[in-house]
Amino acid sequence: MDGQPENHRGPIQGGPQIEQMLENVLVDIRNVDFAYSGQPVLTGINLTIREKDFIAIIGPNGGGKSTLLKLILGLLTPDRGSIRVMGKAPKSNGTAIGYVPQNVHINENFPITALDVVLMGATKTNAASIRKSQLRDDAMAALTRLHMADHAFKKIGQLSGGQRQRVFIARSLMTQTPLLLLDEPTASIDTKGQADFYKLLKSLNKDMAIVVVSHDLVIVSNHVKSVACVNQRLHYHPHEEVTGEMMEAMYACSVEDVCRVQVLAHGMPKSEATRKRA
Repeated sequence: MDGQPENHRGPIQGGPQIEQMLENVLVDIRNVDFAYSGQPVLTGINLTIREKDFIAIIGPNGGGKSTLLKLILGLLTPDRGSIRVMGKAPKSNGTAIGYVPQNVHINENFPITALDVVLMGATKTNAASIRKSQLRDDAMAALTRLHMADHAFKKIGQLSGGQRQRVFIARSLMTQTPLLLLDEPTASIDTKGQADFYKLLKSLNKDMAIVVVSHDLVIVSNHVKSVACVNQRLHYHPHEEVTGEMMEAMYACSVEDVCRVQVLAHGMPKSEATRKRA
């Protein structure tokens, strides 16, 4: 596409409904701008998320990473452009997406168990149409999948940071989502716990797409399939470009059209190289 990096994963072309069926598209973001109080946060964002993608969103603080997730969830509305989630407006499909926010505030003294937290993930539709015993079985199955069944009846305040994150993911699985969004999920987990956590996400990725905002550059590069570098603009990098050198360069990505990761992978784009020499 003109004006976009060569390795940019832009929106699909052709008839939207046909293309979405053929390409297994879950999220289609086209030319999105967003600003807070007139201050641009995201500009010209294009991204396609397909079934069983595993995308890491990397970038500096304030670059727009969390804002991008909120736009996908329908918690924010773009100033320009369009976002479709499974063919619908984000607000129409918000409950179909699993989401674990950056900070889950919880009263550690509140007498609620891990199982209770997971049961909260059942939508009103599910809760009304499914027997309580079935919902309980589904919640236990989600905890088992996250290796947390042995902690089902422990108070949430008794669990470690990593264990709580697993419980929150299990809660999101109650919607049987094809897409899981996580915003810096390992911020309160030690190094070994982070490695184990991403192995678990890789296992979940066999059945669903995962988008994770992270600062754990080295660990992320060993598990994800692609990287979106976000700093007001978005630059998409497929797996074959995700090396240690590339990951180190990602925080230097600017709001300009040229991403340093792309320069390392492909060299300076011709148009930009010509401008630099002028």
